[in-house]
Amino acid sequence: MAATRTSLLKHLTPKRLFWRSLLILLIPMVLLQGVVAYVFFERHWDTVSRRLALGLTGDIIYVMRTMQKYPEDEFREWTLRAAHREMQINAVFEKGAQLPAEAPPLGSSNMDRMLHHALSERLIIPFHIDTRRDDKNISVRIELKEGVLDILTPRKRMFSTTVYIFVLWMVGTALVVTAIAIFFLRNQIQPIRRLARAAEAFGKGREEVDFKPGGASEIRQAAAAFIDMRGRIARHIDQRTEMLAGVSHDLRTPLTRIKLQLTMLRESSPDTGAEISDLESDIAEMEKMIDEYLAFARGQGGEAPVPADLSALLSDIVEGARRNDTVLELDAEAALNLPLQPNAIKRCLTNLIDNAVRYGEQVEIRARRVGESVEVLVEDDGPGIPPESIEDVFKPFYRLDNSRNPNYAGAGLGLAIARDVARSHGGDIMLQKSALGGLRAVLRLPV
Repeated sequence: MAATRTSLLKHLTPKRLFWRSLLILLIPMVLLQGVVAYVFFERHWDTVSRRLALGLTGDIIYVMRTMQKYPEDEFREWTLRAAHREMQINAVFEKGAQLPAEAPPLGSSNMDRMLHHALSERLIIPFHIDTRRDDKNISVRIELKEGVLDILTPRKRMFSTTVYIFVLWMVGTALVVTAIAIFFLRNQIQPIRRLARAAEAFGKGREEVDFKPGGASEIRQAAAAFIDMRGRIARHIDQRTEMLAGVSHDLRTPLTRIKLQLTMLRESSPDTGAEISDLESDIAEMEKMIDEYLAFARGQGGEAPVPADLSALLSDIVEGARRNDTVLELDAEAALNLPLQPNAIKRCLTNLIDNAVRYGEQVEIRARRVGESVEVLVEDDGPGIPPESIEDVFKPFYRLDNSRNPNYAGAGLGLAIARDVARSHGGDIMLQKSALGGLRAVLRLPV
């Protein structure tokens, strides 16, 4: 039960920092105003209503006592005119009338209760109160010996303007405080949003040139730490790229000399052609493996993202594969434009397509826009990958050639490079069971 309440509370709590901070400010203010309003209406309003009811009751009793003291018609008319002029009381004396046996229903408002209580304390003779009239008047009918005194007085005599002033003051201050809180909260949230956008852009290989620390001192400290971290990572990537360029040159130079010596040996010793061919194949395989190692270690290589059409890149890759007598089906939506590192994405897509072509005979490629992302599906009809090994194949140097294609010897870096490129763009790659019976690679990139 406690877990259910906790889950419900988390579900109802706003997810954004702005709304959470606003609630932290508004909830105490609303509770405070609620307590003040309760005290006002329970204490002050009761006191004011009772005093208003006693004042009106006093006027009514005065008019009634005066008429009883001077029952002559001349004095009675003078009393009724004076009550209308001085007390806002319209009184009519109905000679010989009697009150109905059933009184009008008493209203449930505080005003009705206070007025009825005040009259009950002062009168021992029958009377009726009607506060539900449509003419905005209160009717009080008192039964006397000679007839019924019917009194009408405006209902506003039972209201105090302090109620409206109090309500307007509470609402006004609440609106002013809320507006000020929203203004300052927005100014505090904006630096956090800029920091989040800069971190997201950096994670996608983009750079926020205009990003500068701002806001409170803690936010400025976090932004400065992010800028320092971004600089250290950029320097590390540059140094690694330079080192790998040198390693690439150092590794290829002896391989080139070996290839040249094998060519010269083939010319001087024609009988060793078969052995030389085997050595040349090993050297070619070694060169390919070195290329894969360097591509994986280099990652995106510091390439700047530029607006590009993913459909056009796919078409170029597929056309290049078809020139090698590979059968591929491509279905891509037109103009899938998004920021890309073109060379890195080509490497990623080429690895996915080569993987499908290597292990399957039928390969289908589809590209489409799905919400705020672009999705590329590469499917084949090959042997697939066991479910328990789907995440393992993304590990560097992990190979499943024994279960898929024992005739191929690779370094086990193709899918690792592809996922590294996808994640450097803020996306990812997932492997699924294909409808063709083999493997489906799903590449998702944010727009």
